[in-house]
Amino acid sequence: MTEIHTAAAPRPAGAYSQGIEAAGFVWTAGFGPQDPATGAVADTVGAQTTRVLRNVEAVLEARGLTLADVVKTTVHLQHLHRDFEEFNEAYEHFFAAPYPARTTVGSDLMDILVEIDVVAVRRS
Repeated sequence: MTEIHTAAAPRPAGAYSQGIEAAGFVWTAGFGPQDPATGAVADTVGAQTTRVLRNVEAVLEARGLTLADVVKTTVHLQHLHRDFEEFNEAYEHFFAAPYPARTTVGSDLMDILVEIDVVAVRRS
């Protein structure tokens, strides 16, 4: 098992890793929309989704992977019904068919609108 750490993604705020690689898979932490350099958070769910996926992308890149290697995403939206369409529009810019499997749920998030974690596979 290998811990993944990169300055290009927000530092963990608790006892967890940005990502873990094991058995050919990479699991990322759930990332919020904080800019890793400034800590700033955008106001809209679309802009937050873009930042979150860039944070996830940075962790994958630290292990030589890309979003094309993602097989599963889990998405938490603060306002599921209100924000789903805008979230989904931003999300679609990062993935191509065949899309990863995805679970999207409404969650009580701490002052953010979206959090995403992924599972990626190292292709042989």
